[in-house]
Amino acid sequence: MTARMELKGKRVLVIGLARTGLATASFCASRGSIVTATDARSAEELGEAVANLRTAGVILKPGGQSEDILQGQELVIPSPGVPADAPLLLRAREFGISVWSEIELAFRFLQGTLIGITGSNGKTTTTALIEHILCSARFSTLLAGNIGTPLISQVGDSNERTFTVAELSSFQLELIETFRPNIAVLLNITPDHLDRHKTFSAYAAAKARIFENQTANDFAIFNADDGNSAKHAPVHSRVFLFSRRKNVDQGAFVKDERIILRQGAEEEVILERSEIPLPGAHNLENVLAAALAARLAGVQPLQIAAAIRAFAGVEHRIEFVTEIHGVRFYNDSKATNVDATLKALEAFPGKIIVILGGKDKDSDYTLLRNTLRERAILALLIGSAAGKIEREIDGSVAVQRVETLENAVHAALQAAHAGDIVLLSPACASFDQFQNYEHRGRVFKELVYQMKAIEEKKNPAKTEERNAKTFGK
Repeated sequence: MTARMELKGKRVLVIGLARTGLATASFCASRGSIVTATDARSAEELGEAVANLRTAGVILKPGGQSEDILQGQELVIPSPGVPADAPLLLRAREFGISVWSEIELAFRFLQGTLIGITGSNGKTTTTALIEHILCSARFSTLLAGNIGTPLISQVGDSNERTFTVAELSSFQLELIETFRPNIAVLLNITPDHLDRHKTFSAYAAAKARIFENQTANDFAIFNADDGNSAKHAPVHSRVFLFSRRKNVDQGAFVKDERIILRQGAEEEVILERSEIPLPGAHNLENVLAAALAARLAGVQPLQIAAAIRAFAGVEHRIEFVTEIHGVRFYNDSKATNVDATLKALEAFPGKIIVILGGKDKDSDYTLLRNTLRERAILALLIGSAAGKIEREIDGSVAVQRVETLENAVHAALQAAHAGDIVLLSPACASFDQFQNYEHRGRVFKELVYQMKAIEEKKNPAKTEERNAKTFGK
């Protein structure tokens, strides 16, 4: 890791007081920095969230900011939600003030081995799976980053024996300077966050920064089947590939329906493809990447296989919720872009009622047309993007505008027949109606469970009959 920097007495400005900003301000204050923290929300809107910061001596500047707040600052740490080209950040650079993402600051204090995972889709599942494999093999692990816990919050628990597994977003990577994972994984690059990055090339370049500072002692893993990833292949680190379509000289691939790891002339069989518990071709790619990363970290093949077999998946990613009258409900709220929704649709053979919509990210929903035509029987549209989605998928599948998630669950159950799939896979951000995709997914599950309880009250005899079959009574 990079030599630690001195924070004591350093004047630090933290912009944005959501989860990452709060953690960053607390971290810097605990190390003696003179911290100013600002947020567009008012003091009333921030409420008790900033009480601990006040106690720690952080100077709070709620309700927006002018460039005067930059006076005397030596370091600016914006939250991931603050665009890199925000006027205040541009002004800070003009003044010669360093502007870093939270992961850059955390990296300078983190100890042990860092495994970083990025990509447009699959990064949460792959991150969780890598950590699960390492933990199952009795490695000392920390799980951090975009998956839920800010990397800065895990610094104090790290040591030289720790393996920190971090999910990394383009928002976090675009403002790094020395950040360097020992093992870096780039799963894929497909259009996403174009409302933020403006162009696909800028978005792809931000993702590819995960390799930027690696050396010949580090490992870089990327998808041999993804042309956009291949364009950003690293030049300094040791490259390993994964592919579900072809053999690779060095990396992970599928041969004779088995997961194979190859390094040099040596091949290791990990497990049968049929033993992977996660549905969909995209999850095969995630498993290939995770198995490879874990092996490079030092986990033995038998340990990798056992951990993969036992992995139950992650919440909000093609997560089975329950069954009502033979209709199976799945929560894929993590699908916040078109490519993720395509992968979810392709994970099922057909008869899908899909719930789409939310906050548009300048996405192209016409890409859904062919797969909807082949796999779906009805698209229920919610949120502010509903009108755009309806226009762009017109003619591919029956469409119903329902506005809210609650209406969508009711409409889905009314339209579905036994054997159908109801899939929440929005292809959009959640911020028009929800706090985040986790909130959206939890609400969906609650609505489904409520609907199931209502249906069981309507027909208790049928429920008892089903339970008797299930429990062998």
